[in-house]
Amino acid sequence: MQNQNQIQTPRYTAAMTFMSLLFFMWGFVTCLNDMLIPHLKALYHLDYARAMLVQFCFFGAYLVMSLPMALLLKKLRYKASMSLGMSIAGIGCLLFIPAAYIDSYACFLIGLFVLASGIVLLQVAANPYVTFLGSIESASSRLTLAQAVNSLAYTLAPFFGAVLILATPVLTDQQKALLNPAAMAQYKTAIIHTVQTPYLLLAILFFVIAFIISIFKLPKFDASVSVASIDNHNAPKIWDHPYLFLGALAIFLYVGAEVSTGSFIVNYLGLPQIASMAPKQAAHYVSVYWGGAMIGRFLGSWILSKTIPARVIMFNAAVATILLIISVIASGAISMWAILSMGFFNSILFPTIFSLSIRGLGELTSVGSGILCAAIVGGAIIPEIQGIIADHIGPQNSFLLLIVCYLVILCFGWMSYRRAVSA
Repeated sequence: MQNQNQIQTPRYTAAMTFMSLLFFMWGFVTCLNDMLIPHLKALYHLDYARAMLVQFCFFGAYLVMSLPMALLLKKLRYKASMSLGMSIAGIGCLLFIPAAYIDSYACFLIGLFVLASGIVLLQVAANPYVTFLGSIESASSRLTLAQAVNSLAYTLAPFFGAVLILATPVLTDQQKALLNPAAMAQYKTAIIHTVQTPYLLLAILFFVIAFIISIFKLPKFDASVSVASIDNHNAPKIWDHPYLFLGALAIFLYVGAEVSTGSFIVNYLGLPQIASMAPKQAAHYVSVYWGGAMIGRFLGSWILSKTIPARVIMFNAAVATILLIISVIASGAISMWAILSMGFFNSILFPTIFSLSIRGLGELTSVGSGILCAAIVGGAIIPEIQGIIADHIGPQNSFLLLIVCYLVILCFGWMSYRRAVSA
């Protein structure tokens, strides 16, 4: 047994390191949405509700594609699924090139949906795979560590996006009318490159990593779920795990709140009563938000190995609720830093909720992962609702919606704690 452990440990370490690269890549491309929203909002003169269609199309893919991708995972197993997911994401990035040339918001949204479909397959495969790379007791800690690398990508992406996407300011119609033909042509070229260049580079990276996955030796785990477990005959099997669906609700609300906060930061910091920042300057503060999540996840990975994970969920959700209340009723630097601090307390929520929700599913893990990933559609629904609210009562007051989300997550943490202490 000792010799076997000596063999497995370095293998799992290498696999965990490689999986962290995947978490980094999808975190990086997902965070770029926070840069795209203010850019496309100004470019196409959108209100908040229509601008949030960026997140609606991206995270809507989680609802549409999660269960089909779970079935695909069953057929292809983990390694091939992750390689295919990277390739699909690369194709989605390439679609941004024609979208920029024909100057179509709808084409951007289509590209985002395809890109997100690849990320969905990666999430369906990678999240449960990481939980298998060690003991079940340390699954929450391990998945939190992988999510910390994901947050590192979120921290770096805004700098990348600020330089390439937000570097060229979008002109108003009146300003465009003052340009001569040569200057107008130069401006259009610059606007096209602000989107094409970063997504072309990402497409190349996705395809390269897809190839590396195909030749990389990863530990093999059984991703198969009997077809009977999801057909009409044995469908009640999954319903024997109601806690999975409570976890799905918590993930729906958490991802929605996290994405919505990140999506509003640039416009929020531009409000006169908050900081009056220009978009390019505010974009750097998006890194503060996601940097807090990164620090919280590295720290949380250690904390979760020392205490009951549900207890940490309760504490973080409670503090996040308080910070949101402050951000709504305060102004200036106090409100600004309350919102930016949200990232730190968001940190451990997704991986901890995910790992607790799939615990004990056995052969239904693949389907359970698909259901939880489908719940990530909260990232489409909640920002869109907040966008509608912001158009009516303002961006600052729209954060009242997120307070409700965190109160429900707090309840999930309390129920998880009771479940843990009574086991």
